Amino acid sequence: MPIALQRWLKIALFNLCLVATIGCILRYKIVYPLPFLDQKNLLHAHSHFAFTGWITQALMALMVATLTRAYGEDIFKKYRWILYANLITAYGMLFTFPVEGYGVFSISFSTLSIFANYIFAIRFWIDMNRMKQKNTGHYWFRAALLFNVLSSLGAFGLAWMMATRNIHLQQYLGAIYFYLHFQYNGWFFFAGMGLLTTQVFVPVVKERVLKGIFWLFALACIPAFFLSAFWMSIPVIVFIVVIIAAFMQLVGWVWMLGLIKQQQAYIKTLFPKPARRILMLSAIALCIKLLLQLGSTIPSLSNLAFGFRPIVIGYLHLVLLGVITLFLLGYMTGCAFLFSNKSLSWGVTIFAAGIIINEVFLMIQGAGGMGYITIPYLNESLLVAACIMMTGILTITLSQFKKRKNDLNHKTSNANVPHL
Repeated sequence: MPIALQRWLKIALFNLCLVATIGCILRYKIVYPLPFLDQKNLLHAHSHFAFTGWITQALMALMVATLTRAYGEDIFKKYRWILYANLITAYGMLFTFPVEGYGVFSISFSTLSIFANYIFAIRFWIDMNRMKQKNTGHYWFRAALLFNVLSSLGAFGLAWMMATRNIHLQQYLGAIYFYLHFQYNGWFFFAGMGLLTTQVFVPVVKERVLKGIFWLFALACIPAFFLSAFWMSIPVIVFIVVIIAAFMQLVGWVWMLGLIKQQQAYIKTLFPKPARRILMLSAIALCIKLLLQLGSTIPSLSNLAFGFRPIVIGYLHLVLLGVITLFLLGYMTGCAFLFSNKSLSWGVTIFAAGIIINEVFLMIQGAGGMGYITIPYLNESLLVAACIMMTGILTITLSQFKKRKNDLNHKTSNANVPHL
């Protein structure tokens, strides 16, 4: 494993610890007073740092690692300043949002982080095009970069509204959901699928099949934005296209699951059992997510769900934690980018348990809200779930700083690194 990759992933995991810690503080403040902290501003810091400091930082490092066969480990030197720029802007948002909310400095750091993403997209695109051998992984990565750039339109619109105090509810919500959709379902998802396709399927599955799955998701991504925007006045023809997009995503995922089943023996030779378990949990979360999206095509259910904050938060956490974060942890473990030990296994188990508990209580809270039923100690229970997740992430991170007792058991090599 490239030493540079190891360092960047440790930084990303440390950032995830900070995200989990802020999550605990947010939950604590709902139950107990913390008058010196503004809940809304801290929430902005939590979400921005999770996106930039954890997921984007990890995805950038892992994507650069796929270029090492063509360009060698020195490729990280070319991307070093981009990775530092992303990291600095992430910490800038972490420290400025709690103080001023959407203000001059926080908006400046947020804007600079977008420009860092632009530079990464251009640089990575050029390096992919210069490679002689092309495969389906290129398609996923290109789409991921495009959707990341596209999501910035929502961020710029939101920043402009907050800076000018010229806020209209529909435009405000539209900008938020636009940014979230093309981050969650665009940049994060397509980059992850690019990593998975390159590592698992490119060597053993026909290119025609892989391209078919890719195009199902790619063509569905833009219209799928309206799955989060049924509260808008949408023409009937657009509504029909959105329903088709929801089915396309589900068909694409079922097709992918079929490939996973066909290549089960091969996958066992690639990924150790702990990694397969983590990835299985991520796959289950993605199944739930896609089914929920399909269910949201029923307008009455969509309006009901988006009218209750706990359900929205539960869905966003399902994607961010259950799908994306568990996938990244499983992928890094499977490729031997994380040192496998008992602490890592315990940390992942605790973290996964915290996710499940958190989702259950959020759904109970949402269901109670729909029925106007007050359920006692739910906020306290959610605080406990947040603490469980933080404990799991802290255990995972500390496991990577332990001195290895047996280098043979933790052998890492460039053979484990997926290449384009």
